[in-house]
Amino acid sequence: MTRLSVNVNKIAVLRNSRGGNEPELCTAADACIAAGAAGITVHPRPDQRHIRPDDVRALKAWIDGQPAIADIEFNIEGNAFAPARGSYPGLLGLVAETRPAQCTLVPDSDAQITSDHGFDLGADASRLKPLIAQLKQWGARVSLFMDAGAAGIERAAEIGADRVEIYTGPYAAAFARGDFQRELEQCVTTAAAARAAGLGINAGHDLSQANLGALIAAIPFLAEVSIGHALIGEALYAGLDATVKSYLRILSMQVR
Repeated sequence: MTRLSVNVNKIAVLRNSRGGNEPELCTAADACIAAGAAGITVHPRPDQRHIRPDDVRALKAWIDGQPAIADIEFNIEGNAFAPARGSYPGLLGLVAETRPAQCTLVPDSDAQITSDHGFDLGADASRLKPLIAQLKQWGARVSLFMDAGAAGIERAAEIGADRVEIYTGPYAAAFARGDFQRELEQCVTTAAAARAAGLGINAGHDLSQANLGALIAAIPFLAEVSIGHALIGEALYAGLDATVKSYLRILSMQVR
């Protein structure tokens, strides 16, 4: 079954809007894992608008303190090209310090409200290759954020990546409009090409209970979905435990 990693960035947004430490990230992570989620995702940014470096450290310490749950996957996302700034040590610095199970590289900039495109491997492959090698030396599985329909997806494997994460924002937008088949086919084609190149396939961005089922039915070999914005929003009404379990029920309906 495809694994669910819960992105807790929005918990940090809510906390930061008031100051202090509530809602508390590790408590939220604990609720997600207790409900059956396989992992926790964070996407720290240099401007520290939500997840901060100390949050990454605290979540890693919390995960390491759960010996009864041996397989909690910690996934850190971010732009490896962004340099350290002030108290932000850079993505590579955080990975070196906290040693997550997975590092997902995303070509975002400070000006972006959220990630909105994947890598162009024709332009970025040579810069990414040594960074991927370094991340893997620190024990992280490396995933590259890629657009559905991106050309040359096999180059991700050639430069050492283990997985790609298909950017599902356009699919989710099309699903909301009711004309998603073309975008879904782009996701399927990209997933098949990545699989043929020996890569694992993740997916994420704007996935929700409404659109997740169609995606996993079309790509039953997805390794992982990372979901934050919709899941946390839905949890405002139903609670984290019930919402995570609802996502897991959708994932359990896969036909392999």
